[in-house]
Amino acid sequence: MQLGTVIGHATATLKHPSFTGLRLVIVQQLNNARQPEADAIIAIDKLGSRPGDLVVLNSDGKGARELIGDEKTPARWWVIGIVDE
Repeated sequence: MQLGTVIGHATATLKHPSFTGLRLVIVQQLNNARQPEADAIIAIDKLGSRPGDLVVLNSDGKGARELIGDEKTPARWWVIGIVDE
């Protein structure tokens, strides 16, 4: 699991069929000191996070496949929680 800050959302006219109808957010990963770390990633979000929200990310591929319901999805990152501060 990884903390991150939502910095925007992604819109794709061409995407893997398993992403149809899913919300994609752009998340800046954070380190333990809550400072930006590495490059921003795109994650599946079924919880409705907004820009500025602190979220908990998961990179479990099996969990992403179960969440989406497609064994062939290329999804890796997904939002598993929004931190209530």
